[in-house]
Amino acid sequence: MRRFLKRIKLTAVTILIAFTLVASNVVNHRQVDANAQLINECLMVGQKDCNALATAPRIPTAIPEIEQSDKERFLAAITNNLSTIPQPGSYEYILLKAYGAAFVNQNAAVKLPSTVLLNNEEETQTFQNTLTMLKVNGTNDCYLQASAAAALNQARSQENIPLKSGYGSGDCTRSFATNLRFWNKYANRNTLNQVREGRETAILGVVAPPGTSQHLWGLAIDLRVSHPKQRQILNQNGWFQTVAKDVPHWTYLGLSEQDLLNFGLKNQVERGISYWVTPL
Repeated sequence: MRRFLKRIKLTAVTILIAFTLVASNVVNHRQVDANAQLINECLMVGQKDCNALATAPRIPTAIPEIEQSDKERFLAAITNNLSTIPQPGSYEYILLKAYGAAFVNQNAAVKLPSTVLLNNEEETQTFQNTLTMLKVNGTNDCYLQASAAAALNQARSQENIPLKSGYGSGDCTRSFATNLRFWNKYANRNTLNQVREGRETAILGVVAPPGTSQHLWGLAIDLRVSHPKQRQILNQNGWFQTVAKDVPHWTYLGLSEQDLLNFGLKNQVERGISYWVTPL
């Protein structure tokens, strides 16, 4: 009789575990649906309700292997977002090192390009046409991916955080042509070849080569941030500085500082400013 009761208990525990796993899977799918539904509702009902996106549930991030190095954890974290990891020493690897922090974003509502380089205006426009965009409150034609804009709107509702220009679209999502125009402003005709060959890297903290800017992805914005409270609020809403020495540049990662460490990003301090950079 005791053996029979013990078997019943074991069966009940097994069923409970199985039910829990199934329920957990259903919740994950619902979280994805919730993000998509909030974006759609946001766009339909108007700007004032879009801040709900900033706190929308997302798929829980997988816990990386603690024994792995920062580089191993980073590469594992970006595998789902980047179709092919560039070979070390290649131009694409140089770009991934400089601008690849954004690929750790785990938010199901955020879209990232499948490569680190968009070769021309057509490729850029094709990618941007897949994005759900949202206007940043109080700006003139400044749009970001919906989750990024909602998180920024939430931060700016808590603290005064002006755009670098004060209002303009140039601080936000850019076209390939705009990226190229900024590049030509700071680089000469030999600079791109020098970057490709790995002989010039300092300029990557000033301006992104054509087709490589995080601004093309709708996940970056230039801001005027001058005191710790602004940085704290931005960080709490998933916004971080990710390009070393590019002070105005902020990227939406949608994660906490602990998540960034878990996924292998390094906290690099330059002149008192914390940048979250790749470990490559």
